[in-house]
Amino acid sequence: MCASFHPSEDLIVSASLDQTVRVWDTAGLRKKQLGGSGLDEGYPGMMDVNGNRGGTSAAAATALNVQAELFGTNDVVVKYVLEGHDRGVNWAAFHPTLPLLASAADDRQVKLWRMSETKAWEVDTLRGHANNVSCCLFHPKQELVVSNSEDRSIRVWDVSKRVGVQTFRREGDRFWILAAHRSQNLLAAGHDSGMIVFKLERERPASAHGPGDKLYYVRGRELFCHDYSRATGGSSGVDVPIASLRRVGQQAQTDGIGSGPRFLSYNMHNPTEGNILVCSEVDGGCYELITFSLTNAGGSVTDGKRGSCLGPGVFLGRNRFAVLDRHKREIVVKNLNNETTKRVAAPVPNVDCLYDGGASGRIILRSDDRAVLFEVQSRRVIGELTAPKIKNVVWSPDGSKVALLCKYGVVIANRQLEQLCSISDTVRIKSGAWDVSPTGGTNSNLFVYTTLHHVKYCLPTGDTGTIRTLDNPIYATRVVKDSLFCLDREARSRVISIDTTEARFKLALANKKYGQVMHMVKHSRLCGRAIVAYLQSKGFPEVALHFVRDPQTRFRLALACGNIEAAMESAFSLEQQQGADGKSRDVWGELGSEALRQGNHQVVEMSYQRKKDFDRLSFLYMLTGDNEKLRKMLKISNMRNDIMGRYHNALLLGDAAERVAVLEASGNLPLAYISAKLHGLDDVADRIKVAIETQEGSVEGLMEKIPVGTKKGGRLLQPPTPIVRASNWPTLEIKKTTLEDLSAADAGDEYEEEAPAVAADTGAGAGAAAWDDDFGMEDAVAGIGGDGGFDLGDDDDMGWGDDLDGLGDIGGDDIASDQVDDMEAFNEISGDVGFQMPPAGRPAAACWVANSSHAADHMAAGGASSAMQLLHRQIAASDFSKLKGPMLGCYLSSTVSLPGVPGSGSMIIPLMRNDAAGHPGNDSLPRTSLTMKSLVAGIRMGYKYFQTGKFNEAKNAFSEVLSQIPLTVSENRSQANEMKEMVEICREYITAIRIKEAITAAGADPVRSTELSAYFTHCNLQPVHLLLALRSAMGTAFKHKNFIVAASFARRLLELPDMRSERNADLRMKATKVLQRSEQMARNEHTLNYKENTAFSIDCKDLVPVYTGEESVKCSYSGSVYKGTSMKGQIDVTDGFCTVGVETIGLVTGK
Repeated sequence: MCASFHPSEDLIVSASLDQTVRVWDTAGLRKKQLGGSGLDEGYPGMMDVNGNRGGTSAAAATALNVQAELFGTNDVVVKYVLEGHDRGVNWAAFHPTLPLLASAADDRQVKLWRMSETKAWEVDTLRGHANNVSCCLFHPKQELVVSNSEDRSIRVWDVSKRVGVQTFRREGDRFWILAAHRSQNLLAAGHDSGMIVFKLERERPASAHGPGDKLYYVRGRELFCHDYSRATGGSSGVDVPIASLRRVGQQAQTDGIGSGPRFLSYNMHNPTEGNILVCSEVDGGCYELITFSLTNAGGSVTDGKRGSCLGPGVFLGRNRFAVLDRHKREIVVKNLNNETTKRVAAPVPNVDCLYDGGASGRIILRSDDRAVLFEVQSRRVIGELTAPKIKNVVWSPDGSKVALLCKYGVVIANRQLEQLCSISDTVRIKSGAWDVSPTGGTNSNLFVYTTLHHVKYCLPTGDTGTIRTLDNPIYATRVVKDSLFCLDREARSRVISIDTTEARFKLALANKKYGQVMHMVKHSRLCGRAIVAYLQSKGFPEVALHFVRDPQTRFRLALACGNIEAAMESAFSLEQQQGADGKSRDVWGELGSEALRQGNHQVVEMSYQRKKDFDRLSFLYMLTGDNEKLRKMLKISNMRNDIMGRYHNALLLGDAAERVAVLEASGNLPLAYISAKLHGLDDVADRIKVAIETQEGSVEGLMEKIPVGTKKGGRLLQPPTPIVRASNWPTLEIKKTTLEDLSAADAGDEYEEEAPAVAADTGAGAGAAAWDDDFGMEDAVAGIGGDGGFDLGDDDDMGWGDDLDGLGDIGGDDIASDQVDDMEAFNEISGDVGFQMPPAGRPAAACWVANSSHAADHMAAGGASSAMQLLHRQIAASDFSKLKGPMLGCYLSSTVSLPGVPGSGSMIIPLMRNDAAGHPGNDSLPRTSLTMKSLVAGIRMGYKYFQTGKFNEAKNAFSEVLSQIPLTVSENRSQANEMKEMVEICREYITAIRIKEAITAAGADPVRSTELSAYFTHCNLQPVHLLLALRSAMGTAFKHKNFIVAASFARRLLELPDMRSERNADLRMKATKVLQRSEQMARNEHTLNYKENTAFSIDCKDLVPVYTGEESVKCSYSGSVYKGTSMKGQIDVTDGFCTVGVETIGLVTGK
C-alpha cells in the first residue's frame, strides 16, 4: 500500500495489507549501483599491491554480473518485520531525525515503533479515529504525528505524551493522503473533493518595542531582549534572555499547535522597571504579566501574574493595564498586582480586540470593520475610522502618526485617528515599521511594510512603492536609513539592506524641501518611467525633464512644463534621427502650437518653416504685419506652381492685380474679368474680354451678377494693420517655479549624502556635467543672436531649397543656394518663455471620463456610448434595455440646476463625491444616485418577498439589484467585495425562484418534481430560507416514495441551527419521523438525475445539474452556468443583459 525512503539512511519502509510493516536494508543495492566502489573491490585508477592499476579486473567484474543475472542477488534484505496491526496497513513513515516509525492501518489505529541496530519494537498505539486510517506522517519541525482517516478527520498526536492534541473535521469528504513541505511549515491533505493546504500554528513571532534601541520577543518558551545598540559587524544586535514562560492550559503543554504567545505589550510609561504582558489564545485567551529590572533583566524576574482576556493587553499608565473581558466584552483595568480597579463598557458593540492608543489612558478598539480611539478615564470617543480586518497597530516614534495594518491594506492616521491615507494590496500584509533615522527627514514619515514576497513603503501623502523582493517572509521591527531590522519565522533577528532613495525623494518633494530634491536629482540613481510619470502626475514636469535623455520623452516633458528651449533642442535631435519625414513634421507642429499658446511667434515661424506649412506661415505673417515676408511667400508659391497658395497670398497682401493674374492663369476668365472690372483695372479687363470672346464666350451679364454699391458688393480687401510690431507678442508674466529657480530654493535644507555624485542618466553619452546645463537656461540661446527675427531676403532660402532647386532663372531676386544654420536667424527669444503657463480649465464631464474607468462615471458625464462600451468590455453587456433606468439615473443625479438672475438661464452645477476636503480640481469624480445602501435595501426587500412566498416580486427585486450593481461605485475594497457577494446572492435566489416555478409546473411528474426539489436545496440561500426549501423537498420526496433522498433531506434539515429553537419543534418531530420511516424503507421509487455527494452547479436554463468535468459555458457577470455550448453567445437568463461564454475582466466596482 505504501513505501518510502529513509531521509538519511539506506532503509525503505513498506506497508502492506498483510497487516505487517517491513523495513528493508538497501545498503547492498547502493554498493552495486556505485559500480564496485567498495574497499575490497578497489577504486578504478588505484594501484594494487602488485602495481597493477584499476582495482578489480574487467574479467572478474563481468563474471560477477553474469552470476547476478543467472542466480539473483540479495542486494535488498528485510531488516525488520513489524507485526501488531489487526488489519491491512495503509501507510508507514520514518521520523526525519529519530529512529522512530509511524504506521496507519484499517484497524483505526496509528502505531509508533522504535528501531535499534538489531531489532524494532512497538512503542505505543494512538487510538481515536472512527474509521480506516489512510495516512500518517511525522511533523518536519515539531514532535508531532499527523494522521487522517476515512472518518473525515485529521488528528494531531503528541509524540512525547502519545495523546491526541487536536482534531480537524471536514463534513462530507474523506481524507486519503498527507504530505509535508520540505522547508516551510505547511501540510497538505487530499480528500474526496480536492486538496487543502494548512499549517498547525501561526508563525509570526510575538514581539514589542521597548525603550531606546530594545526589542522584546519570544522564541520557543523564552522571552528575549534584543539590544540594537550593541550591534557589531554584520549582526543586528545582542540577545539577552529575560524569562522562561510557563505553560498554561492543556493545549499549551504541546508545542507546534498554536499554543505559543501571540501578542506582547511593553509598558513604555514606566521608566523604573520593565513590565511585559504576554498574551496567547490558549483556552480562549489568557495573559501573563512579567516584571523585571531594567538594569539586570535576566536575574530579577518577578513571578508572572495571570488572567483571562480576549486578544492583546495594553498598558494605560505606569502602573495600570487594560484587557478585554472575553465574556462580557468589557474593558477591564487592572494594576500591576493584577487587581481589578475599574470596568468600563465599550462605547461601540462587537468589540473583539484592543490595541495601544499611542498615549497614556488611550486605547484603540476594533469593532467589525472600524477602529475607535477611546479614552478610558473620560470614557469618550476621540476618533473613528473605517479599517477592515485590522491585524496590528504600529505607532510612529514621536507618536504623531499610527499605521493600522489590515489584512490587505494599510491605513495611516494622525494621533486623533483622522485618516491621512489608505492603500490596498493584493496579498496579505505581514508586518510594518516606521523609519527611526535621526537625519534625512524620514523619521516618523516613512512607513515600511512587508508582504509575503516584497518589502514596500508608504508615505502619509498616499505615495507607495516596492523596495525589494524577499525569498522568505520576514516581520519588520525597525528601519534605520537603508537597513531593515526584522525577525524571521524562526524568531531569529536579522538585518537586510534596502534602498529607500525613491521614498526619500517623494517625501522631500511632498515637504517642499527643494534643495534636497535637487541634490538627489544630481547625486542619486533615480531614473525610470515610474519616477517620470510620478513627477508629471504631481505637477513637476520640469524636474522630470532632468531625468531623461531620450529626445522623444524630453520633448513631451518640455511641452508639459512650457520649456520652449528644451523642446526646441529635442525637436532638432528628433529631426536628425528621423529625417525630414512625417514624424519630425508632427514634432514641429506640436512645438508650434505650444509656442503660439505662449505668444512666441518667432518659434512659431521657425516651426512652420520646418514643417513646410505654407498656408499657416502666410497667415502668421499677415497677423504680424510682415508684408515683406508675405510677398516672399507669394514668390515661393509662384515657383511651386501652387495656384491656391498664390491666390491666398495675393488676397492677404491686398494685391488685386496679382489675384486677377492668378484667376486668368488658372483659366477662370469670367472671374478674372469681374475682379478686374471691380478693382478698376480696365486695361486688363479689356484684354480678358478679348480672350473670352476669342473662345466664343461673352461678358454680357457678368457684371449684373455683382450687386455693386451695396454691402454684398465687391470691394478692395487690404491686410489689417498689426497693433504690435515688436519681436514677440506680450504674454502674462509668470514666476518661475522654485525647482526651476535654484536660487530661490532653500539651500539650508538638511539632507545627508546618501550616494556618491553619480548622475542619473537614461540616455547614452550623457555625463554628470549635463545636469548643470539643464538648470541654467541663461546660455540656452547663446550663439543664436542676430538682428531681430528671420531674414527672408535674397540671401536666405528659409530651409526650403528643395522647392527652388532646378528652376533656372526665375527673375527677380536671386535666392542663395548655400545652406545656413537653422538657428542662425533665430535672434531674440523673450525672457519669459519656458515658464509654466496657467493650466487651461477642463469641464467637469471631461475630468470624470479621464479619471475613471467605471461606467457610472462615464454615464454621469453624458458619455452613454463610452459607458456602454465599458460595460460590454467588462461584463459582456449586450442588451441595454434593462440598464436604461439606472443609466439615466446616473446621468440625472450628477448635476443640479440653479436658477440665475432674472433674464438669464439656469446654471448647471456638477455634484462631486470627492469634494469633502475641498474642490478636487481635475481629479473630480461625479456623485451617483446608486449606493450600497440602496443595494442592501433591494436585497432585503427580496428576502422579505421570498420569505412570504411572493416569488414574482422577489424575482423582480433581485433582478433590479443585478441591473443596478454595474452602475454602483464602491468606496473601498470591503464594499467591492460585498457587491460581488450580492451578485452571487441575486443569481442564487433568481435560480431558486425559477426552480420553484418549475416545481409548480411539473406537479404531475413525480420524477421531475422530486429532482427540482432536490436542486432547490442546493441553491445558496439564507439558513431560514434553506429550511423552507429542505422542508418542501423532504415532503415532495417522501410523498413520491423516494425514501433515500427523503432521508438525506431530513438529515440536512435536522442539522440546521434553527431547528433547535422551540418554534420549530413540530417540524423537528416531523423530520425525525420521516427520517426513521425512510431509513426503514431505504429505497427510491424512481431513478433520479441527482447525486447528493457529488458537487455540481445548476444549469440556469434547463435546470439540470452540471457536474464537475462536464462541458459548460458561464456568464462573466452573474456567474450563471449552462451545460454544453448551446447558450454560448446568447443573453444570460439570470441577468437578462449579458452575453454568455465571453471571457472578460469581470465586474469593475471602483473608479
